[in-house]
Amino acid sequence: MSKQISAIRGMNDIYGLQSQAFSTVLAGAEQVLQQYGYQQIRLPIVEKTELFARSIGEVTDIVEKEMYTFSDRNGDSLSLRPEGTAGCVRAMIENGLLHNQVQKVYYSGPMFRHERPQKGRYRQFHQFGVEVFGLEGPDIDIELILLSARLWDALGLENLELQINSLGSQQARADYREQLVRYLTQYQDQLDEDSQRRLHTNPLRVLDSKNPAMAEIVAGAPKLIDALDEASRHHFDQVCSALDSLGIEYVVNPNLVRGLDYYNRTVFEWVTTELGAQGTVCAGGRYDGLVEQIGGKSTPAVGFAMGIERLMALLVDQQKIVETPSADIFIVLAGPSTLQPGLVMAEMLREALPNQTVVMNCGGGSFKSQFKKADKSGARYALILGDDEVAKQQVTIKSLREDAEQKTLEWDQLISFFTVDKKHN
Repeated sequence: MSKQISAIRGMNDIYGLQSQAFSTVLAGAEQVLQQYGYQQIRLPIVEKTELFARSIGEVTDIVEKEMYTFSDRNGDSLSLRPEGTAGCVRAMIENGLLHNQVQKVYYSGPMFRHERPQKGRYRQFHQFGVEVFGLEGPDIDIELILLSARLWDALGLENLELQINSLGSQQARADYREQLVRYLTQYQDQLDEDSQRRLHTNPLRVLDSKNPAMAEIVAGAPKLIDALDEASRHHFDQVCSALDSLGIEYVVNPNLVRGLDYYNRTVFEWVTTELGAQGTVCAGGRYDGLVEQIGGKSTPAVGFAMGIERLMALLVDQQKIVETPSADIFIVLAGPSTLQPGLVMAEMLREALPNQTVVMNCGGGSFKSQFKKADKSGARYALILGDDEVAKQQVTIKSLREDAEQKTLEWDQLISFFTVDKKHN
């Protein structure tokens, strides 16, 4: 007999309360985005490897070590998407959606990175992404922060902190990079392995080090926000002023950076201390240089991505998800003549009560065992259909959650009973 086949490490089944949390995040996010006038876009899971090498960067850990890359039958190098922004930008360019147009879109789906699995970080994970193209003012940066804050309220999430920073213009950033490299070079022997590797390839990422041994060096580094050009400073001041007036609390984190040159100006993250090392649940910012880098015309762009698994974990940990009943009405069949009438009754109820879940007992079983199933389902009512009820075209209704007498109704009275009951609840 063959050995049982298990799931790939870091690629998890989602079921039960976790599945309910997943659906809650997606439904809440879609509702908020639609409130703000954003449109959904669906993107391929597989893209040409070149897209990610060009957008994320060939010397990044994601491209060098973490992507699931393979050659197809034509010899083309393809990769499972490790993030969603690059594919969205490619879609905008390829479909001619950026010519004298503003685009506000959102998407969701699985992403793939070959990382060491831990809570909140998996090899297959899910993201909800939002991207805006064609707007360069601070107003759209503010809108994205606002709609993400509204989502946390909609989900009932607590203890999320907003951190913001500005990366300035590309020129200011380049000048700062030289200043940072000079500073870090003084401590080259004290840098950890990752930071030594990044020193000349991606030095801003050194500021994002989570190694406690690096904390003192990072704290003493020059601050990018002190090197901003005048226009970027004005842009950032407008973002901060608007958040203040709207009552959105935030912390300016000078070490909040992005390692790639196409990022500029506003960056932000929503973080929590409740998920251990994986504290960022939403990260976003401006990337005005990416569209041109991928092959389109220079286009201002800004967006963010949320980790659905991390939000799911917060919902469960903060007890914001209550397991919902699997049924509202459960039909108990007690007799050999009840199957066909039971099927007709179940379909009639589903047609008339589209917001109610109607479950009919399948698989037989004693009267007692069926009632156990009905109770376990969480249903408010059990409908009892026996041979006598079928003969008289009647049905018995028993309340499973309240102390109420059983009722026997004619079949044509059933819909009105539940319609009236719904109005009173």
